[in-house]
Amino acid sequence: MFAMPNGTEVERRDQALMALLLLTGMRDAAVISLKLKHVSAERGYVFQDPREVRTKFSKPIETFFYSVVVGDDVAQIVRDWIQYLTKEKYFGPSDPVFPKTLVRPDAQHTFVSDGLSREHWADAAPVRAIFKTAFARVGFPYFKPHSVRDTLTQLAYKLQLSPEQLKAWSQNMGHDSILTTIGSYGPISVERQQEPIIGLGKPSLAAGNFSTEIAEKVVALLKR
Repeated sequence: MFAMPNGTEVERRDQALMALLLLTGMRDAAVISLKLKHVSAERGYVFQDPREVRTKFSKPIETFFYSVVVGDDVAQIVRDWIQYLTKEKYFGPSDPVFPKTLVRPDAQHTFVSDGLSREHWADAAPVRAIFKTAFARVGFPYFKPHSVRDTLTQLAYKLQLSPEQLKAWSQNMGHDSILTTIGSYGPISVERQQEPIIGLGKPSLAAGNFSTEIAEKVVALLKR
């Protein structure tokens, strides 16, 4: 994500969109329908209001940033973007967080990007295009935006969360049941399956008190 260019406002939008997806695990359909009034960047909070945000099953979802594990530098990208929209672009509460690109004809009658409009994207195709470009830039194969939810679930395993923390993590993703999170996004490889089995007789980390080394590795993986 940090390898993404951010010299233009369109590039800054794309980077901020990627950052918010990492921080929340939101579905791409919900992200493109977000309005500024739904996001409190300073608080690290998003209210996915089903009356205006395209949530699954039209359910309200309250989501807090996973800043502690994803990184405050990622959250800062979102904070800077929100401030840019409100202070410099004069966007209001009902304007989109991620507006579509404004396209206009140039002198040669060729359509070119000309900054941002005040309209929402009609669908999530541009989000997938942003992901493809971002992954190609660092030489990685393409992963769809929805794969962020898989990554966050694997991260929850790594952190060895307590039952209460895992419930909060699951609810943050919009799931009523932990089983939905684990069942839909949490399958583990055979290699990962072996590790906890072998470690059954060994002392484990206290819930929520994972080592700095593990935390740094997880954050580095997410940022890649």
